[in-house]
Amino acid sequence: QVQLTESGGGLVQAGGSLMLSCTASGLRDRGLAFDDYAWGWFRQAPGMEREGISCINWSGTYTYYRDSAKGRITISRDDDKNTPYLKMNSKTHEDTAMYYCAAEPSNGLGGPEEPAEVDYWGQGTQVTVDS
Repeated sequence: QVQLTESGGGLVQAGGSLMLSCTASGLRDRGLAFDDYAWGWFRQAPGMEREGISCINWSGTYTYYRDSAKGRITISRDDDKNTPYLKMNSKTHEDTAMYYCAAEPSNGLGGPEEPAEVDYWGQGTQVTVDS
C-alpha cells in the first residue's frame, strides 16, 4: 500500500521560508520504484479548491510551477531517500493552506499538475503564514 507522509509545515512569519518533505513508502507494491513516479505538491485553502502548485517528472528533467508561486518555490527529489521536497520562500498570508504531496506513476515528460492526474495523496501538512 502506497503511503505518503508530509512534514515541515507549521507557522511561519510573512517573508519567511519553509521546506516541505514527503516520505514515500509502499511504492513497490505496484512493482514500481521511486523513479517510476512523477511528484506534485498541491494546496487547499479553506473554502477553496485544491490546486497544483508544482510538480516534477520521474527523471527530474521537467518541473512545473504555478504562476502565483513562480520564483518563490523550488521542487526537488532525492531518489536515494525516496523523498520529494518543496522549498518555499517569501511566504505571504495568501499561502496559508493545507499542503499535500501527490504521486502519479509515470515515465512521461510531465507530472501531476491537476488533482485528476494524481493516483496517491498524502494526508497534508498545514502551513500558516502570520502576517
